[in-house]
Amino acid sequence: MSAPGAVVGVGVLIGELAERTGASPRSLRYYERQGLLVAVRKGNGYREYDAEAVRTVCVIRSLLDAGLNTETIARMLPCMRIEGPRVVPCAGLVEDLAAQRRRIDGEIAALNHSRGLLSQVIDAARSEAPVTVGA
Repeated sequence: MSAPGAVVGVGVLIGELAERTGASPRSLRYYERQGLLVAVRKGNGYREYDAEAVRTVCVIRSLLDAGLNTETIARMLPCMRIEGPRVVPCAGLVEDLAAQRRRIDGEIAALNHSRGLLSQVIDAARSEAPVTVGA
């Protein structure tokens, strides 16, 4: 599968890949170190990525935005399918993804609790009423 508008077989340098995906060159080098992205070093030392790298980087960024860590993404990339805008993980990773979702749900609950406490403090400061902490 090639990215829309990509010319298959033509290498992409890091600056162009960054421009086409919105990822910084530093992020691209990080993805490479994490095993998420592969580059070939040219004789001049420049990194060259294949045309598929554009799509790969877009998928990586989407999965990071979804709260997945790079370790989970590294396990997903080799066996996932891209169906239009959908990314379909291999069946063996569904439980890992469900665990990630439970982790995010826990973080949301903790943030909501913190927000509630902060709201109590703000309301008390505005009304000069005492604050009941831990209620």
